[in-house]
Amino acid sequence: MTIDIRDKTHISHRDVMGLSFIKKQDTYVFRKYYKQGLRSQIIEILDSSDAIKQNKGEIINGIRFFPRARPLNILRIFRAQFESIENVFEEINKYKTLEDYLPPDAYSKSCEFVVDYIREGKRDFILCGLQEYIEGKVLNPWDLFYKNHLINLVRSMQDQGHNPLKMTTEQLIQKVKKQAGKFIDSLKRMILEAKYVPDLAGIGNLILTACGNIKLVDINNISRVSLEPDIGLDDKGYPVCDKSIEAVSIMEQKLLDRAIDKTETIYKIFLDPERIKRVKVLEEKFHHSSKFREFYPK
Repeated sequence: MTIDIRDKTHISHRDVMGLSFIKKQDTYVFRKYYKQGLRSQIIEILDSSDAIKQNKGEIINGIRFFPRARPLNILRIFRAQFESIENVFEEINKYKTLEDYLPPDAYSKSCEFVVDYIREGKRDFILCGLQEYIEGKVLNPWDLFYKNHLINLVRSMQDQGHNPLKMTTEQLIQKVKKQAGKFIDSLKRMILEAKYVPDLAGIGNLILTACGNIKLVDINNISRVSLEPDIGLDDKGYPVCDKSIEAVSIMEQKLLDRAIDKTETIYKIFLDPERIKRVKVLEEKFHHSSKFREFYPK
């Protein structure tokens, strides 16, 4: 029995080439992204010539180098098996909410599309996304508690030669803080008006770029926000809404160097000390029992 591509633990180039919408056989190479996707299979799209250089090397000044192929784009294959095309559009509309609220430089752009999927003679459809590849350093909100964490991230990129704007460390940090202010304000407006919040708690979901932008790259996991006392859990059992709003508060404090206003609606509700204790219990339960614990910091 052929395993559904949505259920596979590892996807090869051959698996992707077997999909009906892949036409150019020799132009691209498909490589599994280093980070396993919780709700999507994540595949790098490489130029075939770059993949050859990575595997066979190239001679530069008499020395053979093996440069790692940089992805052109990211292909996401949604793991969910949708019951109807209407359910697919509901999922796509969540991404459209991001477009409506977040600044254009604050998230990875993606083109969502639905394709036929034939397996063992049966016809189905799958939702995919062709997503912009974002290069940079992972920004984990909880790591911001470490002293000089932002400075270290910026210096690390600059030391590796990634400084396209030719800014000093201090100039780039100031730009990061300015961009962070717009990002955080947009997130708070999205939470209150649209009643949705993206997953800001997952490992690797935010990327700090060499140009000083904070980019949301996990654009698929968007949760409904409820302002009621009950703590919502996602389909994996994680309190992602509460933890994402906690992440917003951490970024506001640590990136903007300002105390949060606990009388604000979202902070008044989601940072209530008793609620935080209840979330902690649910979070520990998730980490002890779930095979998905690797996706969220403990």
